[in-house]
Amino acid sequence: MRWENLTDSGHERATDPALFGADAVTTRTFDTPEFRGITFHEVRARSVLNRVPGASRMPFEWTVNPYRGCTHACVYCFARKTHSYLDLDTGLGFDSQIVVKVNAPELLRRQLASRRWQGEHVAMGTNVDCYQRAEGRYRLMPGIIAALTERANPFSILTKGTLILRDLDLLTRAARVTDVGISVSVGFTDPDLWRTVEPGTPAPERRLEVVRTLGEHGIGCGVLMAPVIPFLSDQPDRLRATVRAIAASGATSVTPLVLHLRPGAREWFMAWLAAHHPHLVRRYEQLYAEGAYAPKWYQRRITRQVHDLAREYGIGPAGAGMPRRIARPGPAGPAPSEPTQLSLI
Repeated sequence: MRWENLTDSGHERATDPALFGADAVTTRTFDTPEFRGITFHEVRARSVLNRVPGASRMPFEWTVNPYRGCTHACVYCFARKTHSYLDLDTGLGFDSQIVVKVNAPELLRRQLASRRWQGEHVAMGTNVDCYQRAEGRYRLMPGIIAALTERANPFSILTKGTLILRDLDLLTRAARVTDVGISVSVGFTDPDLWRTVEPGTPAPERRLEVVRTLGEHGIGCGVLMAPVIPFLSDQPDRLRATVRAIAASGATSVTPLVLHLRPGAREWFMAWLAAHHPHLVRRYEQLYAEGAYAPKWYQRRITRQVHDLAREYGIGPAGAGMPRRIARPGPAGPAPSEPTQLSLI
């Protein structure tokens, strides 16, 4: 495995300092039902605050990713390609070979204390899910949230994991001192599609319970309706059912995102499609003939449909999903305008 030259951007350049060395890797397996067949590579990282490349479409500059690889096993996951940087397989290997940055909380605390750090927004869950099953054993997120809270550093989390509710008290505490944005990913509610395309994730209805519970505790939660999968979850009745369920959960916003197929994910998804829906292979080859993204006309159509449904069901515009901040004591006077939550995609 090429551990030595892995840089914080995920690209290999000989002049960059490595995130960790091969001598810092400990490999473990656990013979318990929830972790059977999964290998964990425990590393002591040298950096955990990652700058997003300037060419990225992301609206934030910094991320924290305590894990690489993900047991959610979503067949479309765009992060699959990153496993190839470690000479790990981007298919089953991505689902079962999990890199764990065991020192992430202490390292983040040290990096946030640096004079060079300006307190910028930190996004989490943008590469792989920080609340995947591994988090139940390694418990890295409580220390990460605590480090950000100590510095009143704004942050956001995107997740498909119900484990985030374990840290509800920590998130509530953080929301008293800084901007906290939480989004849950629910692309569709069809149970048969969920079981085959996202086999390691909690069911969509369980994720929407997370949205409801966070809202009941004063933490507004948006839903990233992602991905909308062409010809499988984009039918008008399925879009309506999903938006209706999202609205019933009390989500502050819904943001649709059409499936994109980057290298690494594309090959794995198309193999899955050929096995489960062979009649759609040619249609996908045509729709994605120009690259990783569906045509603009298709993306605009889906966005318009979802926004129309959101208005019908009383959800605000997709860009207006903001955390419902827990009130903080302050001087009397006009209430400050509420900060806008950064979108995670």
